[in-house]
Amino acid sequence: MSARAAALAGNSLTGLFTLARARGAVDLAVGTPGCPRTPHALVEEAARALRAGRNQYEHPAGDPGLRQWIAETAGDGADPDREITITAGATEALYVALLSTLDPGDEVVLFSPGYEQFAAAVALVGARPRFVPLHAPDWRHDPAELAAAFTPRTRAVLLNTPANPTGRVLTAGELRDIAGLCARWNTTAICDEVYRGFVFDGHEHLSVARVPELAGRSIVIGSLSKSHAVSGWRLGFLRSDPERTTALRRVHELTTNGTAAPLQAAAARAAGSADPEEIRREMGRRRDLAQHIFSGLGMKSAPVEGGCFLFADISPLTGGREDCTAFVRRLLDRSGVLLAPGAPFFADLAQGRNWVRIAFNRPEETLREAEHRLAAG
Repeated sequence: MSARAAALAGNSLTGLFTLARARGAVDLAVGTPGCPRTPHALVEEAARALRAGRNQYEHPAGDPGLRQWIAETAGDGADPDREITITAGATEALYVALLSTLDPGDEVVLFSPGYEQFAAAVALVGARPRFVPLHAPDWRHDPAELAAAFTPRTRAVLLNTPANPTGRVLTAGELRDIAGLCARWNTTAICDEVYRGFVFDGHEHLSVARVPELAGRSIVIGSLSKSHAVSGWRLGFLRSDPERTTALRRVHELTTNGTAAPLQAAAARAAGSADPEEIRREMGRRRDLAQHIFSGLGMKSAPVEGGCFLFADISPLTGGREDCTAFVRRLLDRSGVLLAPGAPFFADLAQGRNWVRIAFNRPEETLREAEHRLAAG
């Protein structure tokens, strides 16, 4: 076994998820979407593509029609032929972006708390993370602390907006500041924007591709997994300038060489059948319900600006005497509801002992069942 493989901890939720399934628990831990519903037209087009014989390799860059649709939804003149690459989900897109940008020993700036897999991916490609703290309760960074994290070895800053797990949406001003640091240190901004369609209360998602100062030094990671509830289809994408896209595609060809051809064809034909405004409203209603349920239990959380997760402080319930993992296990035993411990989202696990993550991209009846169980327990 390689040293890098031996050092990997694995996903912190795997054991709890297996236990929850065995007990028939209401799972609000894993981000697998139950809302929105998978568009019927997508399923029908997938079946049609399979029967029509679209069962062999697609061009590594991806189905031209799907790349065209992604370019059109970007709304800023993206070139589908020279700037967009279809990947095997956002996870492959993340690794391709990192492998195309970093050499072993290079440094990557990323926020804490943040998506657990970011730090693992940085380590797996041989780079070194430099964490910048986000400060509760609203999970904003200190510009001075961010600037101090950049060094001559910094080759990338890894962003996520809307963010998992905090629900924060980076503002135009914050992105301009990041762009200035990237220009100063010759750094690439890699931004996971898979939740771009889930923004609430007047907040607006701004892609790094639309920040003028980042246009030539950014890579966007996107996916249909959450927006169209097809996480099992593994349809992600990368968007970057033509020069970087050439490098991204070389790495992509040597890793997966592409993803499922019939599913790409189906998405090209039917992804547009989903109504993004209706999906946003539906997700907003789920967010409101989740905030009502868990604030009613006594948890505290900042308003969720975007994404599909509520990040909640459990210390009003525990008095700080019980860490998040023990709390989650006790809640599972008592109520049959599974939440995600917050500690793994922090660079320093101790800083996350009082936090849990709650996925609200669920059917309303699932959230109501969780509410009922929590009240009964």
